[in-house]
Amino acid sequence: MDRIDLFRIFSRVVECSSFTRAADTLGVPRSSVSAAVQELEERVGARLLHRTTRKVAPTQDGVAFYERCQRVIADVEETENLFRQNAAQPSGRLRIDVPGRIGRLVIAPALPDFLDLYPDIEVDLGVTDRAVNLVEDSIDCVLRVGPLSDSSLIARHIGELPLINVASPAYLQRCGTPKSPADLTDHHAVNYASPSNGRIEPWEWVDDGAVRSLPMRGRVTVNSAEAYIACCLAGLGLIQIPAYDVRRHLDAGELIEVMATHRAQAMPMTLLYPHRQHLSRRLQVFADWLEAVLRTELL
Repeated sequence: MDRIDLFRIFSRVVECSSFTRAADTLGVPRSSVSAAVQELEERVGARLLHRTTRKVAPTQDGVAFYERCQRVIADVEETENLFRQNAAQPSGRLRIDVPGRIGRLVIAPALPDFLDLYPDIEVDLGVTDRAVNLVEDSIDCVLRVGPLSDSSLIARHIGELPLINVASPAYLQRCGTPKSPADLTDHHAVNYASPSNGRIEPWEWVDDGAVRSLPMRGRVTVNSAEAYIACCLAGLGLIQIPAYDVRRHLDAGELIEVMATHRAQAMPMTLLYPHRQHLSRRLQVFADWLEAVLRTELL
């Protein structure tokens, strides 16, 4: 079998975590998929997959080999399309992972425009706040908000996501409106506990370029953005939130910004790719489109 075909079959098994599902998506017998992987392992001289009755997963060598396969397949596809009339129109499937509320409120509503521009591209949109491993989870691109820790990935800085302080009119009528951080001791916040480590985030603001923080009193603690906003709307306290997240509530008068001159430090927003020498054309055009959408809607 041709090496590129072997690479494609192996990659599909990794992405599907199953010989059977890979065979179904490729339209070939399961035995052909199994034989192709076995032939590939013999050629490279390494075990590429862990096989169990429940799941198929790449070995450490398999993860590294999968990343190389993706790069080779992308290069071959680019080369094959070089002289075709529709070469300017990128094609293929993209697997993207984005934070939950950005995905639901911003990216999903805008996605039809992208698909109209590039009708030969298919998008698998993962909308989740959990951390993902781009290689092991077969993700082409991930959007992350906040400080980065993945030094092995290619990072594309999009901008700084502004945070604002808001409260409901009912809360402000009952407790008064804070004018500066000095007033916070007389107020309550809806506390937010990080879903990953359970740490309650303190109230933050920037003072002369330095980030200050203060633990806030709060009778309610939540671990999701939806609950955070809902509790604020219910008048349970102040919150700090990305401006886009509560734009419609601000426009409707359901929430009011307070202490506009004492905002928290903006959060970096970054696109991350696996460490590859070349990005596929479809990923390049998606990344460019996504950056334009995020800059228009969020920054």
